[in-house]
Amino acid sequence: MGVLSRMSYVVRSKINAVLNRAEDPSETLDYSYEQMRDELQEVKQGIADLTTQKKRLEMQKRRLEENVEKHNEQARQAVEQDREDLARRALEKKKQKMNQIEDLEGQIASLQNTQDNLVEKKDELQNRIEEFRTKKESMKARYEAAEAQTRVSEAMTGAGDEMEDVGRAIERAEERTEDMEARSEAMDELQESGVFEDALSDKDSLDRELEEVRTSGEVDAELETLKTEMGKGSSDSGGDSEAEPADLDAELETEVETESGDEDIEAELEELKDDDESN
Repeated sequence: MGVLSRMSYVVRSKINAVLNRAEDPSETLDYSYEQMRDELQEVKQGIADLTTQKKRLEMQKRRLEENVEKHNEQARQAVEQDREDLARRALEKKKQKMNQIEDLEGQIASLQNTQDNLVEKKDELQNRIEEFRTKKESMKARYEAAEAQTRVSEAMTGAGDEMEDVGRAIERAEERTEDMEARSEAMDELQESGVFEDALSDKDSLDRELEEVRTSGEVDAELETLKTEMGKGSSDSGGDSEAEPADLDAELETEVETESGDEDIEAELEELKDDDESN
């Protein structure tokens, strides 16, 4: 075997191996089945075309037969009128039509034989297709069962390529998760230590603390004004009144901590108002 022959053999072997790995028996069987059905359809179309041609010849034969009767009647009428020349011409046309009819009958008989043969082959092909379909479904079921069993075995042993990819994906996910957790803890630590300032604000920590103190003072002043307007200032309050603001402050602080909203505050104030009216 020469060098070129060996190289050609090796290349064909490689290509054949690749095709064998890529080939899906189920798809191959389905494709073969569809090809056979296409052939059956072509045979049926051929039978239909042949039958159509035969019907045309039969129609032409009937028209010729009608002409034969017509020419025969013309010949009788000519003889009755003593016109032998016309009778002869009518009989000659009759003879021509009869010869044409004879030719048509031969063609029709030939087409009928061909049609019968095609119908017989069509029935045989259709039976083969049905047998192939039964075998195809059986082979597909066996292949799918074997494939499922192989996948389960590879999954159980971890020998499959997919399981290897899954193992690598899990390792990458674990590494990624650990990195994210470490980064999140680092960000929390830096945020608590005040290293990072608010990215959406141009104020430093000192400005924010001063603003909180100013806001708290404004709220306290507004609260004192409200208490004075309602006649519940510090000068009018007795021993029991000192406890009520403390309780109210505690309730307000609890509501703020639980983020219940303005509706909860209004509900509490409404209850206090009802208690005052009932007293």
